Amino acid sequence: MAESSFILVTGGAGYIGSHTIVELLNNGYSVVAIDNLVNAYAAKEQKPESLKRVELITGKTIPFYNIDVTNKKALNSVFQQFKIDCVIHFAALKAVGESVQIPLQYYQNNIAGSNTLFQVMKENNVKRLVFSSSATVYGTPQFLPITEDHPTGQGCTNPYGKTKYFVEEILKDVCTSDPEWQVILLRYFNPVGAHKSGLIGEDPSGIPNNLMPYIAQVAVGKRDKVNIFGADYDTPDGTGVRDYIHITDLAVGHLRALLKLNETTFRGCEVYNLGTGRGYSVLEMIKAFSKASEKEIQYNICKRREGDVASSYADATKAKRELNWTAVHDINDMCTDTWKWQSANPNGYVQNHSISR
Repeated sequence: MAESSFILVTGGAGYIGSHTIVELLNNGYSVVAIDNLVNAYAAKEQKPESLKRVELITGKTIPFYNIDVTNKKALNSVFQQFKIDCVIHFAALKAVGESVQIPLQYYQNNIAGSNTLFQVMKENNVKRLVFSSSATVYGTPQFLPITEDHPTGQGCTNPYGKTKYFVEEILKDVCTSDPEWQVILLRYFNPVGAHKSGLIGEDPSGIPNNLMPYIAQVAVGKRDKVNIFGADYDTPDGTGVRDYIHITDLAVGHLRALLKLNETTFRGCEVYNLGTGRGYSVLEMIKAFSKASEKEIQYNICKRREGDVASSYADATKAKRELNWTAVHDINDMCTDTWKWQSANPNGYVQNHSISR
């Protein structure tokens, strides 16, 4: 990759985006980030706090633009200003439960926004993309562990999962129509944890929609107890089982995807699962976090949540074989690093936002 070229990271101020940018910068890539800040904190008229801290961690500066991916004119201005070599596309609304309540917003942001981005890429002759997809495209698992050959779009249980499935299909069609496109779809399982520095981590707006940040907020005293949605699933302890992956492992997966795109023989669209291949139940996660934080985590059993499945965990053999990638952090690392972040930042980026170099 030429020294003057950049990786464009959409949704760069978010949880996965910020951690991926750390790995990109530490491995010699130049990055330009965009984000509409719907899932990221920023003081008025300033760079998002997460990216300020990424700059602190890496010692490098990140060009940033407050842009929504549905804004074609603004997107095009970034492509005109920078020599973009590849796009890593994270920008999306991302909560399963919320998507059931406000599906139109999810379809507009995740599908229409992605389509606009791809149009701008094509018009600027940028045809290399890593897409942030999700294991939700598999719907209710027909078999476990889930391989990349598992059917997608059949029985997707929520609008969020459907948006990821539809965007995957758009990209497959784009690659069929134009052989110059190089696309990798990364299907994540459940990202958790934080950077080992404790400077950046998951900072959800409002009530967390995912398990780990909710547990962390209970441990730090911000919330009273964890609501467990369903304890009557067909799992060892009745609670939902998921494949949790440390955020740093996930970020490294994007580096390996970029290296794959750089192979001269790579063409078309490839799919890779990023997960550990090991499922943990909600109760197992609570127990592990209690150990890491030395705090008793109170919880309450509630009825099942619409759109959830009993168990989901990955077969990541293909990523190991073709990307030379495998998850190296275990559940203890996930909980310890989350607690380091949460205990130092009980209110996320809003508190202590004056951290400086």
